[in-house]
Amino acid sequence: MTELLSKVHLNSHPICLMLHGHSVYEDEDQHTWLHHVMETGGVLQVRLRHEDIPSGYISLTTSPLISITMWTLHPCSQYVDPMCRFWPIVHHVKENGVQEMILELMEH
Repeated sequence: MTELLSKVHLNSHPICLMLHGHSVYEDEDQHTWLHHVMETGGVLQVRLRHEDIPSGYISLTTSPLISITMWTLHPCSQYVDPMCRFWPIVHHVKENGVQEMILELMEH
């Protein structure tokens, strides 16, 4: 029997995402998030996907494309990085049990 696909939009976001290894962030509940940088039409976006990664598989090197060590959640569903740049949440969904969040760098 075919399983129904489920997609839920989430309003509860991690309070803090700390760099934990190459392309891996960890939230306040020790959940790991893989990140992927995307640039389309001059707009910088980061896709974060909640994945369970054993700590032995996490490399300690950082990505040359983006070296943000931490994002902190601020009001109005946006994160701020250590350089005081704002990253609004474009979407945060849970689809088939996996959370995905896309952040977009706000232009000044």
